[in-house]
Amino acid sequence: MRMLFGCFGLGGEAAAVAEGGGGSSSSESGRKKKAVRRMQSATARLRSLSLDDLSRTLATSGLHAFTLGELKAATRGFSSTHFIGEGGFGPVYKGFLDDRLRPGEIEPQHVAVKYLDADGPQGHREWLAEVVYLGMLSHPHLVKLIGYCCQDEQRMLVYEYMARGSLEHHLFKNLLSSLPWSTRLKIAVGAAKGLAFLHGAETPVIYRDFKASNILLDSDYTAKLSDFGLAKEGPQGDDTHVTTRVMGTHGYAAPEYILTGHLTAKSDVYSFGVVLLELLSGRRSVDKRRRGREQHLVEWARPYLRRPERLHRVMDPSLDGQYSTKAAHKAAMVAYHCLHSVPKSRPTMRDVVDALESLLHMCSDVPAGPFVYTVPSAPADDGKATEEEVAKKSHVASSAVDAEGNLRTRNQRYASSVTGHKSSSPTQSRDRGA
Repeated sequence: MRMLFGCFGLGGEAAAVAEGGGGSSSSESGRKKKAVRRMQSATARLRSLSLDDLSRTLATSGLHAFTLGELKAATRGFSSTHFIGEGGFGPVYKGFLDDRLRPGEIEPQHVAVKYLDADGPQGHREWLAEVVYLGMLSHPHLVKLIGYCCQDEQRMLVYEYMARGSLEHHLFKNLLSSLPWSTRLKIAVGAAKGLAFLHGAETPVIYRDFKASNILLDSDYTAKLSDFGLAKEGPQGDDTHVTTRVMGTHGYAAPEYILTGHLTAKSDVYSFGVVLLELLSGRRSVDKRRRGREQHLVEWARPYLRRPERLHRVMDPSLDGQYSTKAAHKAAMVAYHCLHSVPKSRPTMRDVVDALESLLHMCSDVPAGPFVYTVPSAPADDGKATEEEVAKKSHVASSAVDAEGNLRTRNQRYASSVTGHKSSSPTQSRDRGA
């Protein structure tokens, strides 16, 4: 957050208070009170930030400042037919920027337009964090932010369109096909590279919300990290950690962060271990439909990870045994070390990348795209895993039907809210193939 406040000409003291301070406790009471007052003033300035302010601040970032009218044209008035889904920020729409929008300035392309829900769990500050971080950082495994809209009360972000959606969808919501082993490993390596880049940046960034739903996939299943609303600047100088309010997602957050609020790069490493375990098992990090210890993936799976002869109990049945057992065991060991209870004993993300990349050559004989998985008629082992997977598929199917109506209703509410504002641009756009 120091970096975020600094981008808008605000002091480091205000940023430190906003974060909760660093690992050092040498601040004096008087200085801290003054910083609190500065932070309150800074917050007011951030909330009233105009499109012109953002344009000046991010002039060298390459981001485009879109008008509401332009994004309405790109999404056909935020039509329900262009509705993709909904996240922590609010609804997401598919759009198309054609060559008539800004001739010679923006190349025609499909985009995803994320609209900030003013009543949602994430607000203007998280929206700003997303703009600033992705406006300054560029990497093949970070989703590309193309631009933003900050007009009246509307806050939107425009990203490159990720054709395959989220990893969460492929692991837990796609009932017709399953990601093969080679694709899962490719996704793990890509996501690890994204985190390693953030941790190794000149000013280290802690992602803080690494989870399957924040890993997006392009048409080639290249993984890219999205949603930087909760990202934090890493500890500086002699500080060993950043102390901040505990945020993130249950089941992915590191235990020491939950207990103390102390945030380090090793907190992200733990979260990566959880996602790697989800890739191996096809199970959610937390699943209340399961029994006993199996409700919590890490607690249930950890004892099996170091024992090759029992690892099959963890592996996703939908893989149907189509994976290298040697590579699976090595990947399981990476997950095991990432999930170590002592943060200092966890590997760095650079170490994780090296370990997982070395396994890719073992996947040359496995198809890269998703394949259809048919539940075997005869039970595998004692039949327990197969029955549970069938129950999981049935539950997800019924849940998807129930959720569809709710999403459609909320989508209509958002569309009405946005289209109720007058367009500031008469520009019209045609969404080709959306």
